[in-house]
Amino acid sequence: MPDGRERILDTAYELFSKHGTRAVGVDRIITEAGAAKMTLYRNFASKDELIVAFLAAREERWTRGWLQAEVEQRATEPADRLLAIFDVFGEWFARPDFEGCSFINVMLELTDRGDPGRVASVEHLSVIREFLSGLAEAAGVEDAEAFAHQWHILMKGSIVAAAEGDALAAARAKELGELLLMSRRSSTLPA
Repeated sequence: MPDGRERILDTAYELFSKHGTRAVGVDRIITEAGAAKMTLYRNFASKDELIVAFLAAREERWTRGWLQAEVEQRATEPADRLLAIFDVFGEWFARPDFEGCSFINVMLELTDRGDPGRVASVEHLSVIREFLSGLAEAAGVEDAEAFAHQWHILMKGSIVAAAEGDALAAARAKELGELLLMSRRSSTLPA
């Protein structure tokens, strides 16, 4: 059985992912985790600290443990890995538990730019761009950092489109990605 900290973090992870950070109070987390309030505050000084820990867990489980792992499993070439992101997204968007991107959701919920959760969200989004930049550079893309920002916009846009109900959001984003990739690859690389 997980310790109190793990139970609280796992419960917060599920609740924050499904309902957002504003809609979920610490009392609900404590109740659903079967933990005492003292256990929560011994492990997390505040709800803000719990949100930051949730986002770190999300990066570990979702960004690294799922998205990057799936992309690396599906393709070996960097350009193909970039495109495989949208194949992975297509499956994710079709799942009944699709809840959008927690980093985006938290960032939009917490409008104060200095809020620790918002700051952490922005930092975790930058980790995704670093991953994209590395793939872009390995794929021979000119100005990999700028490309990573553009690719990330495609990713985030497809997430919002899927949340709106667009069943083809990932496929549409992949089509645009192919065009972007073609336009930005170094002319010295074979097509």
